[in-house]
Amino acid sequence: MKRKLRNQNLLPVVVALVISLQKQHLVCGQECRLIGKFDLHGFVESKNHELIIGGMFPFHCRTILNNDTDMEEPKSPKCEGFNFRALRWTRAMMFAIDEINKRKDILPKITLGYQIFDTCFTISKSVEATLTFLTGQNETHPNFRCSAGAPLAAVIGAGGSALSIATARILGLYYFPQVGYASSCSVLSDKFQFPSFIRTIPSDQYQSKGFADLVTYFGWTWVGTIAADDDYGKYGIKVFKEEVEKNGVCIAFSETLPRIYNKEAIDNIVKVIRGSNANVIIIFSSDIDLSPLMEALAATNITGKTYISSEAWTTSALIAKPEYFSFLGGTIGFAIRRAEIPGFKDFLLDIHPEHGTDDLVYEFWEEAFNCTWPTQRAAFYTNISIEAIVAGRRRNISPRLCTGKEQFKDILNTYTDVSELRITYSVYKSIYTIATALHDLDACVAGQGPFPSDACANLLDFEPWQLMYYLKQAKITVFTNETIKFDSSGDVDGYYDILNWQWFSNNTLSFTKIGHYKSHGTGANYELKIDNSSIYWNTRNGVSPVSVCSTSCVPGTRKGIRQGEPVCCFDCISCADGEITNETDARECIACSSDFWSNAYRNECVLKEVEFLATDEALGITLIFLAVFGASLVIAFTIIYIMYRETALVKANDRSLSFLIQVSLVCTFMTSIIFVGKPEAWSCMARQTTLALGFSLCLSCILGKTIVLMLAKRATKSKMAEKSIPIDFKPLYQKIVAVTGLTIEVGICTAYLILTPPWVYKNMESQNIKIILECNEGSIEFLCSMFGFDVFLAILCFITAFVARKLPDNFNEAKFITFGMLVFFIVWISFVPAYLSTRGKFKVAVEIFAILASSFGLLGCIYVPKGYIILIKPERNTEEIVGGKAATNDKSAPATSASITSEINSTTVSTVVLDD
Repeated sequence: MKRKLRNQNLLPVVVALVISLQKQHLVCGQECRLIGKFDLHGFVESKNHELIIGGMFPFHCRTILNNDTDMEEPKSPKCEGFNFRALRWTRAMMFAIDEINKRKDILPKITLGYQIFDTCFTISKSVEATLTFLTGQNETHPNFRCSAGAPLAAVIGAGGSALSIATARILGLYYFPQVGYASSCSVLSDKFQFPSFIRTIPSDQYQSKGFADLVTYFGWTWVGTIAADDDYGKYGIKVFKEEVEKNGVCIAFSETLPRIYNKEAIDNIVKVIRGSNANVIIIFSSDIDLSPLMEALAATNITGKTYISSEAWTTSALIAKPEYFSFLGGTIGFAIRRAEIPGFKDFLLDIHPEHGTDDLVYEFWEEAFNCTWPTQRAAFYTNISIEAIVAGRRRNISPRLCTGKEQFKDILNTYTDVSELRITYSVYKSIYTIATALHDLDACVAGQGPFPSDACANLLDFEPWQLMYYLKQAKITVFTNETIKFDSSGDVDGYYDILNWQWFSNNTLSFTKIGHYKSHGTGANYELKIDNSSIYWNTRNGVSPVSVCSTSCVPGTRKGIRQGEPVCCFDCISCADGEITNETDARECIACSSDFWSNAYRNECVLKEVEFLATDEALGITLIFLAVFGASLVIAFTIIYIMYRETALVKANDRSLSFLIQVSLVCTFMTSIIFVGKPEAWSCMARQTTLALGFSLCLSCILGKTIVLMLAKRATKSKMAEKSIPIDFKPLYQKIVAVTGLTIEVGICTAYLILTPPWVYKNMESQNIKIILECNEGSIEFLCSMFGFDVFLAILCFITAFVARKLPDNFNEAKFITFGMLVFFIVWISFVPAYLSTRGKFKVAVEIFAILASSFGLLGCIYVPKGYIILIKPERNTEEIVGGKAATNDKSAPATSASITSEINSTTVSTVVLDD
């Protein structure tokens, strides 16, 4: 029973074992094979070599579109448009490997081989080449890194940035080393996406910043951009835009070149260039993508534009054609380092179809010499050159057969041109970088290695990531003494020659070096050097082009934003009065300080004109003359009075008051002179108070006189006249009236000067462009009180004189005082509106005119009639006539009032007090 149970337990195990053996037999009976096979062409040299370096170069410009159907097996596309530059780059790789194999100081134990594929400048072919490097093409035995029969150490390529981005994503999955020689797109610096990619060409991060610095250096603020429709063009222009916007530069237009030829798109770009006022255009593109646009521009004859070229087409023979110089002359371009590689020229010429079995050499020979090789070894290509492709037409190969004896010296070819070895030099450095890393890996001392447990890698059996370590640490110095080292992003420092397209006398186009650009790290430290004198500008006047949306705003104006337009497009608005700008393209105007004002051009603050009634100007001189003249007249009358002081007319109605009135009039006349000239603290305090005191003394004395006249008038109407009783108002009382009025005025002026004295004031409110230097009168209340008292005295004088105006006498002084007061009132009433309506020095002049007019009025009305009697009619100046004791029939003399003689009831009443 137990045996039976044991047999039952073994049965399932036996069945499972049998099934497993059957499956294993079926699997071993099947054969692994590739799903498809790629049609790749290139160069290979792998026999008798321990390690292989892979290379990817664009021998052709594009693939031929296959018209495959769903009923047929898809085929790998073929390529067309032979690229002579790419063959020269390839030969540089072969030359460097051959040179390393001959050296004893680098990899002395092994030799290097190569396997090179054509990418046809397309992503699909680049990916095909990458997969071939990784898997091989043997359908029955796929072998990692053994496609050429020896281990693949690293790959250089794949040419353009878009191609390298595609291949680097695949190679990065295995951390397989890839060294770029022409892929400068900044996105390749991202080690998260591309962990195994390094390059010997500077990143476009430096080039884009260099373009921005170049544009800023020449003062261009309005530029156009054209970019290829790939990562190289898009990322390059993107960084450029970000950088120039920091410097205030605007983009006039931004166009994209079609990846596949499109006449409508090209014509639209030409239309944009023609219609734009941007005279500087930055182009980030490869020469192949740019060539259709250049042909279109040549047909339209657009000139006057300056192009800034990226390193991909700066020295390209495909673009730098003599027939393009009319519109491309003066182009400024960045180019990577140039070198003359010793022995390379001879190596280039050492190529012939009969020296090898590479089909590409046959095609090269046919394209270079425009002949057909007798055999069909190159028949897998369509024999269409790049020039024909970009022109949109096929060129038929000449029916002339190649002899094999053609000479390179008989042709001008890009392949043999070694004057501008730049990308070629970059290829050369890429190979030496890989060789140096392999040499460092082989030189590792056991137990001191960089890998876990201090292990070293085996040169003939290493992992890709191990070589990648040495590549990142590599530091090499090539024959030009240039030191190459990589930063954490796998980039080298940025260095570019700045070239200028110029025309030589031998009808050739030359790339003349006019400067250089250096940058490293984040680009914050850079050096831009340009020799302006050596630049050829393709402009009408031969000077640097002006590329602005709006002309710069000169000092004195500011930028005015145009709604809906970039900040580089603006209007220049003149600064307002009192504001300036002293720099070009100022955004805001600066207000001048209070003592300054803008000049006529609004570019400088100048001291404001200080205005006051000066003593050296015509108006001031005139007023001073009138004041002196008036004072002189008064003095003249005073002299007359002194000379005739004993005459009746002078002695009448208190001679001393007449002298005081004369003194006060001299005071008022001379006070007006204080108003002329630059205001000072003392003059501000003196002029109004002196004027008020002068008028107060004058009016108080006149009041003393008119009171007597008024009392005389009242006496003539009283009954006392019938009794012949004289009314006597003693001279003492008149003097008391004068002194009282003056004392009150002195008290008011003293309080005014002590409590709120006037001061010098800079009046900046009345006029913006001037500082009116004037006196601030301080307290208006005191000023009104001071002159209000004078007005009060004037009113009393007028009233008393008006009452006595019709005295029946021979000389009616009251009537003339009445006229004098009327003149006084008219002048000062007119003064008020005139004074308030004027500003500056004319305001002071109005007050002086009022002072002079009122003073002349009093002088003329009070003293001129007396002077007439004294000088012209002395016979009337007797006590009998003046005293009213004798009548006069002289009608030519004015009526007198120095004495009052009234015939009432045959009785004479005398109310005139004569000085003893």
